[in-house]
Amino acid sequence: MKSEDLKQRDLASVWHPCTQMKDHKFLPMVPIKKAQGVWLEDFDGNRYIDAISSWWVNLFGHSNEKISSAIKQQLDCFEHVLLAGFSHEAVINLSEQLIEITPASLSKCFYADNGSSAVEVALKMSFHYWKNIGQPKKTKFINLSNSYHGETIGALSLGDVSLYKEVYEPLLLDVITVPSPDSFNREIGESEREYAVRMFAHMEEALQQHKDEVCAVIVEPLVQCAGNMRMYDSSYLTLLRMACDKYEVHLIADEIAVGFGRTGTMFACEQAGISPDFMCLSKGLTGGYLPLSVVLTTDHVYEAFYDDYENLTAFMHSHSYTGNPLGCAAALATLDIFKSENIIEANKSLIKEFSQQCERFCDHPNIGDIRQRGMITAIELVKDKATKESYPWQQRRGLEVYKYGLKHKALLRPLGNVIYFMPPYVITAEEIQLLVDVAERGIELATKD
Repeated sequence: MKSEDLKQRDLASVWHPCTQMKDHKFLPMVPIKKAQGVWLEDFDGNRYIDAISSWWVNLFGHSNEKISSAIKQQLDCFEHVLLAGFSHEAVINLSEQLIEITPASLSKCFYADNGSSAVEVALKMSFHYWKNIGQPKKTKFINLSNSYHGETIGALSLGDVSLYKEVYEPLLLDVITVPSPDSFNREIGESEREYAVRMFAHMEEALQQHKDEVCAVIVEPLVQCAGNMRMYDSSYLTLLRMACDKYEVHLIADEIAVGFGRTGTMFACEQAGISPDFMCLSKGLTGGYLPLSVVLTTDHVYEAFYDDYENLTAFMHSHSYTGNPLGCAAALATLDIFKSENIIEANKSLIKEFSQQCERFCDHPNIGDIRQRGMITAIELVKDKATKESYPWQQRRGLEVYKYGLKHKALLRPLGNVIYFMPPYVITAEEIQLLVDVAERGIELATKD
């Protein structure tokens, strides 16, 4: 009765994100009563493995004692203070630790509330930098096809997933889009690296042609997460860093979804040996506990804003909850877990387990690709394996896997026809096997004509 009551009250008052609300006439709403580790539990006692980390935010499991304790300790001191003219120990400690673990040239931290807001900060900061140094004609940005950077107006402009963007086109910035290097479209026999290098010619051409009007290039390093978890080789990032330097354009690394160990290293940029001009972080930053984001940038960028007040060069951007102490406390506890438990090394066995479990899909006639970067694994359903022809999106094949999963202890929310795993790092080998078993049976049902 409790569950049914909550469902009815929810539908009467709550408008859910990224949801066609009419779907809930046939798709069950799932009110959650409690959560522990990788498991969610509803009011009827049903349990679900959180295979997608509650939208990619949870790193060390729900109700993590260490993170919860850190938040409670900070709450006993104070909950929030403005970060203009004031400061606090948690934000200072967090900034110092982030600077220590991110690529070497990143030395200043600017905080916001969420991933989209972090992208907005990076866009504005890049544009403002060029204006401050006397290059006001630099007003445009370059992105990749199939990219996603958030849902506020600037961040949405820099994405290229039509599902989110198309209806709002009249409101958006004019951007320069170049073809993605994602490996799904490479030729037979062509390596991921060869394809990435070949595709970089499009970026080189765009930079050469538009360098005088472009502020920055923005990319999701290695994995285009909302773009169906498409993945590409790190050599593209290496070439991009060199080209941005050559043409005097900033590089923005949107590591909001891929940072904090998701691709197998602490940050995806590490795999290319590069340092961006701006790095955007959020999601896993607080271990999945509280909204917080940060943009890290260089002393070189910072110095372009450091001036006498009368010259009006300051970065006049703010959020009410900038550097919130509770969020910072959660983030500090999250970083401490990475360090004290050697998480990046420990995850290697989980990465291997996912790889081995997913070998079963290699010969499936309706699976066009199985791809993995670290703790992210994706399985793409196709109508024709040889041509990689997609199922019509209207058939919602992936949704059938989701519905099957809910009946069999797994939260497997798809991206269209892509079934993926991005679980908390506390998952066990047995739980991985359970997830893949459920996905396998769901895929068989979803691809049966």
